[in-house]
Amino acid sequence: MELTEAMRTTGTCRYFRSDPVPDEVLHAAFDAARFGPQGGNRQPVRWVVVRDVATKQALADLYLPLWKAYFDGIASGDVNVGALPKSVTDADTFAENLATVPAIIVACAEMSGLHPTDTELGRLSVVGGGSIYPTVQNLCLALRDQGVASAFTTLLCIAEPAVKKLLNIPDEFITAGHLAIGYPEKGFPAKLTRSPVEEIVFAESFDRPYFS
Repeated sequence: MELTEAMRTTGTCRYFRSDPVPDEVLHAAFDAARFGPQGGNRQPVRWVVVRDVATKQALADLYLPLWKAYFDGIASGDVNVGALPKSVTDADTFAENLATVPAIIVACAEMSGLHPTDTELGRLSVVGGGSIYPTVQNLCLALRDQGVASAFTTLLCIAEPAVKKLLNIPDEFITAGHLAIGYPEKGFPAKLTRSPVEEIVFAESFDRPYFS
Protein backbone atom coordinates (compact mmCIF):
# COMPACT_ATOMS: atom_id res chain seq x y z
CA MET A 1 0.00 0.00 0.00
CA GLU A 2 1.04 3.63 -0.34
CA LEU A 3 3.37 4.73 2.48
CA THR A 4 1.48 7.82 3.63
CA GLU A 5 -1.77 5.86 3.82
CA ALA A 6 -0.03 3.22 5.94
CA MET A 7 1.34 5.90 8.28
CA ARG A 8 -2.10 7.49 8.66
CA THR A 9 -3.94 4.23 9.35
CA THR A 10 -1.52 2.21 11.50
CA GLY A 11 -3.34 2.78 14.76
CA THR A 12 -3.37 0.65 17.89
CA CYS A 13 -5.62 -2.36 17.35
CA ARG A 14 -7.49 -3.68 20.40
CA TYR A 15 -9.64 -6.37 18.76
CA PHE A 16 -8.15 -9.20 16.70
CA ARG A 17 -9.54 -12.11 14.75
CA SER A 18 -8.35 -15.55 15.78
CA ASP A 19 -6.78 -16.31 12.38
CA PRO A 20 -3.03 -17.01 12.66
CA VAL A 21 -0.58 -14.73 10.88
CA PRO A 22 1.35 -16.89 8.37
CA ASP A 23 5.09 -17.28 8.77
CA GLU A 24 5.71 -15.84 5.32
CA VAL A 25 3.87 -12.65 6.30
CA LEU A 26 5.99 -12.33 9.44
CA HIS A 27 9.19 -12.99 7.49
CA ALA A 28 8.37 -10.27 4.97
CA ALA A 29 7.59 -7.81 7.77
CA PHE A 30 10.80 -8.53 9.69
CA ASP A 31 12.78 -8.36 6.46
CA ALA A 32 11.52 -4.81 5.84
CA ALA A 33 11.69 -3.69 9.48
CA ARG A 34 15.41 -4.42 9.85
CA PHE A 35 16.27 -1.43 7.67
CA GLY A 36 15.25 1.03 10.37
CA PRO A 37 17.94 3.58 11.23
CA GLN A 38 20.25 2.87 14.15
CA GLY A 39 23.38 4.43 15.56
CA GLY A 40 26.56 3.15 13.95
CA ASN A 41 24.56 0.45 12.14
CA ARG A 42 24.95 -1.65 15.31
CA GLN A 43 21.61 -3.40 14.67
CA PRO A 44 20.81 -4.08 18.33
CA VAL A 45 17.18 -5.16 17.86
CA ARG A 46 16.11 -8.80 18.21
CA TRP A 47 12.61 -10.28 18.24
CA VAL A 48 10.90 -13.13 20.06
CA VAL A 49 7.64 -14.28 18.42
CA VAL A 50 5.33 -15.95 20.93
CA ARG A 51 2.50 -18.12 19.58
CA ASP A 52 2.38 -20.83 22.24
CA VAL A 53 -0.89 -20.60 24.18
CA ALA A 54 0.66 -21.19 27.60
CA THR A 55 3.45 -18.67 27.04
CA LYS A 56 1.01 -16.03 25.80
CA GLN A 57 -1.06 -16.65 28.92
CA ALA A 58 2.03 -16.24 31.10
CA LEU A 59 2.78 -12.87 29.45
CA ALA A 60 -0.85 -11.84 29.83
CA ASP A 61 -0.79 -12.78 33.51
CA LEU A 62 2.18 -10.46 33.98
CA TYR A 63 0.56 -7.68 31.95
CA LEU A 64 -2.92 -7.59 33.46
CA PRO A 65 -2.10 -6.44 37.03
CA LEU A 66 0.21 -3.75 35.63
CA TRP A 67 -2.57 -2.50 33.39
CA LYS A 68 -5.19 -2.65 36.16
CA ALA A 69 -2.99 -0.49 38.40
CA TYR A 70 -2.65 2.02 35.54
CA PHE A 71 -6.38 1.76 34.78
CA ASP A 72 -7.25 2.49 38.41
CA GLY A 73 -5.10 5.61 38.19
CA ILE A 74 -7.08 6.74 35.14
CA ALA A 75 -10.38 6.09 36.90
CA SER A 76 -9.29 8.10 39.96
CA GLY A 77 -7.94 10.95 37.85
CA ASP A 78 -4.34 10.43 38.99
CA VAL A 79 -3.26 9.48 35.44
CA ASN A 80 -4.02 11.78 32.50
CA VAL A 81 -3.99 9.76 29.29
CA GLY A 82 -5.43 12.39 26.98
CA ALA A 83 -7.67 9.73 25.44
CA LEU A 84 -11.38 9.36 24.88
CA PRO A 85 -13.19 7.16 27.39
CA LYS A 86 -13.85 4.53 24.70
CA SER A 87 -10.12 4.26 24.05
CA VAL A 88 -9.55 3.47 27.71
CA THR A 89 -12.38 0.95 27.75
CA ASP A 90 -11.01 -0.72 24.62
CA ALA A 91 -7.57 -0.88 26.21
CA ASP A 92 -9.09 -2.59 29.25
CA THR A 93 -10.80 -5.17 27.04
CA PHE A 94 -7.49 -5.70 25.23
CA ALA A 95 -5.69 -6.33 28.52
CA GLU A 96 -8.34 -8.80 29.63
CA ASN A 97 -7.93 -10.75 26.37
CA LEU A 98 -4.22 -10.40 25.64
CA ALA A 99 -3.63 -14.16 25.82
CA THR A 100 -6.03 -14.72 22.90
CA VAL A 101 -4.21 -12.62 20.30
CA PRO A 102 -2.62 -14.66 17.47
CA ALA A 103 0.92 -13.68 18.44
CA ILE A 104 2.88 -11.48 20.82
CA ILE A 105 6.21 -10.14 19.55
CA VAL A 106 8.75 -9.08 22.14
CA ALA A 107 11.19 -6.43 20.95
CA CYS A 108 14.62 -6.85 22.55
CA ALA A 109 17.77 -4.77 22.24
CA GLU A 110 21.41 -5.59 22.91
CA MET A 111 22.70 -3.07 25.43
CA SER A 112 26.15 -2.88 23.88
CA GLY A 113 24.52 -1.73 20.64
CA LEU A 114 22.90 1.30 22.27
CA HIS A 115 24.66 4.61 22.80
CA PRO A 116 22.55 6.95 24.96
CA THR A 117 24.09 10.42 25.03
CA ASP A 118 21.65 11.92 27.53
CA THR A 119 22.40 9.99 30.70
CA GLU A 120 24.07 12.95 32.48
CA LEU A 121 21.31 15.51 31.96
CA GLY A 122 19.45 14.82 35.19
CA ARG A 123 16.29 13.73 33.41
CA LEU A 124 14.76 10.62 31.93
CA SER A 125 17.17 9.06 29.44
CA VAL A 126 15.47 8.37 26.09
CA VAL A 127 18.14 8.64 23.41
CA GLY A 128 19.04 4.96 23.44
CA GLY A 129 15.58 4.24 22.08
CA GLY A 130 16.59 5.98 18.86
CA SER A 131 18.29 2.76 17.77
CA ILE A 132 15.25 0.64 18.69
CA TYR A 133 11.90 2.26 18.02
CA PRO A 134 12.34 3.26 14.36
CA THR A 135 12.77 -0.45 13.67
CA VAL A 136 9.69 -1.25 15.77
CA GLN A 137 7.65 1.29 13.81
CA ASN A 138 8.99 -0.18 10.57
CA LEU A 139 7.62 -3.53 11.69
CA CYS A 140 4.19 -2.05 12.42
CA LEU A 141 4.12 -0.41 8.97
CA ALA A 142 5.34 -3.56 7.22
CA LEU A 143 2.63 -5.58 8.95
CA ARG A 144 0.01 -2.95 8.03
CA ASP A 145 1.10 -3.24 4.40
CA GLN A 146 0.06 -6.90 4.54
CA GLY A 147 -3.21 -6.28 6.35
CA VAL A 148 -1.95 -7.20 9.81
CA ALA A 149 -2.75 -4.93 12.76
CA SER A 150 -0.69 -4.33 15.88
CA ALA A 151 -0.81 -2.93 19.38
CA PHE A 152 2.51 -1.77 20.81
CA THR A 153 2.95 -1.51 24.57
CA THR A 154 5.88 -0.84 26.87
CA LEU A 155 3.93 -1.52 30.06
CA LEU A 156 5.15 -5.11 30.28
CA CYS A 157 8.75 -3.86 30.40
CA ILE A 158 8.09 -3.25 34.11
CA ALA A 159 8.13 -7.04 34.46
CA GLU A 160 11.32 -7.44 32.44
CA PRO A 161 13.09 -9.90 34.81
CA ALA A 162 10.12 -12.28 34.66
CA VAL A 163 9.76 -11.89 30.88
CA LYS A 164 13.45 -12.54 30.31
CA LYS A 165 13.31 -15.68 32.44
CA LEU A 166 10.17 -16.90 30.67
CA LEU A 167 11.62 -16.39 27.18
CA ASN A 168 15.29 -17.23 27.91
CA ILE A 169 16.43 -13.74 26.90
CA PRO A 170 20.19 -13.35 27.58
CA ASP A 171 21.41 -10.97 30.28
CA GLU A 172 22.97 -8.60 27.75
CA PHE A 173 19.58 -7.85 26.19
CA ILE A 174 16.75 -5.66 27.43
CA THR A 175 13.06 -5.76 26.57
CA ALA A 176 11.99 -2.61 24.74
CA GLY A 177 8.33 -3.31 24.08
CA HIS A 178 5.72 -5.86 23.15
CA LEU A 179 3.49 -6.07 20.09
CA ALA A 180 0.21 -7.92 19.96
CA ILE A 181 -0.42 -8.71 16.30
CA GLY A 182 -3.17 -10.25 14.20
CA TYR A 183 -5.80 -9.51 11.60
CA PRO A 184 -8.13 -6.76 12.85
CA GLU A 185 -11.63 -7.77 13.87
CA LYS A 186 -13.04 -4.33 13.09
CA GLY A 187 -10.81 -3.24 10.20
CA PHE A 188 -8.29 -0.41 10.15
CA PRO A 189 -9.10 3.17 11.14
CA ALA A 190 -9.98 5.49 8.27
CA LYS A 191 -8.70 8.48 10.23
CA LEU A 192 -6.53 8.76 13.33
CA THR A 193 -6.89 11.74 15.65
CA ARG A 194 -3.66 13.68 16.09
CA SER A 195 -2.70 17.27 16.89
CA PRO A 196 -2.57 19.54 13.81
CA VAL A 197 0.77 20.49 12.30
CA GLU A 198 0.18 24.12 13.27
CA GLU A 199 0.40 23.17 16.96
CA ILE A 200 3.52 20.99 16.87
CA VAL A 201 6.02 22.65 14.50
CA PHE A 202 8.01 25.77 15.38
CA ALA A 203 10.29 28.13 13.47
CA GLU A 204 13.74 28.91 14.88
CA SER A 205 12.35 29.15 18.45
CA PHE A 206 9.90 27.02 20.41
CA ASP A 207 7.57 30.01 20.89
CA ARG A 208 7.17 30.77 17.16
CA PRO A 209 4.76 28.54 15.23
CA TYR A 210 6.13 27.61 11.81
CA PHE A 211 2.74 27.31 10.18
CA SER A 212 0.12 29.93 11.08
